[in-house]
Amino acid sequence: MRRLQRIFQDTIFLRLIDQGERLVAKLLAVMLFLVLLVAALKFTFEVVVQLFDPNRRWVGEGLIAVLGDLLNLLIAIEVLQNITSYLRRHVVQIELVLLTAITAVARKVIVLPPNAENKPALVVGLGLAVLCLAAAFWMVRRANEQDVIERETASRTGPARSFQEAGHSSAAGAAGPH
Repeated sequence: MRRLQRIFQDTIFLRLIDQGERLVAKLLAVMLFLVLLVAALKFTFEVVVQLFDPNRRWVGEGLIAVLGDLLNLLIAIEVLQNITSYLRRHVVQIELVLLTAITAVARKVIVLPPNAENKPALVVGLGLAVLCLAAAFWMVRRANEQDVIERETASRTGPARSFQEAGHSSAAGAAGPH
């Protein structure tokens, strides 16, 4: 019973949760990497085979299908970058998440079927999604830039340190040339 109580102490419990999160993130990264590798190989094989097919039409629907698959791979790469970024810095980088979402919506817009103009709610919804994501990205980027400026300003205008605190000795200055 004491051991169980000790595990649920805040610092120990939070350390266990943190280690569990990192383990799950690593497992997800490995699985996504394997899926991405297989998908990229299959995509490459399919495109190469289709390149030598004289009946394959690359304009219109064929090109849109290839672009859709390619963008799916890029989105998967961005998700993998999100996971690895989390493992490196132990924070979710919202800018990267927003860029992934923008890429996903852009993919959806690119692969819209030819009769999409008959679905105005879909087109308006995608347009609003793009605007909202772009606005969120702009606000996050601006806030991050402001944080950097504030940190730089604080480091330049911090409290003055004495000559000795800065790592210089007064004896060295006295022993210098006269």
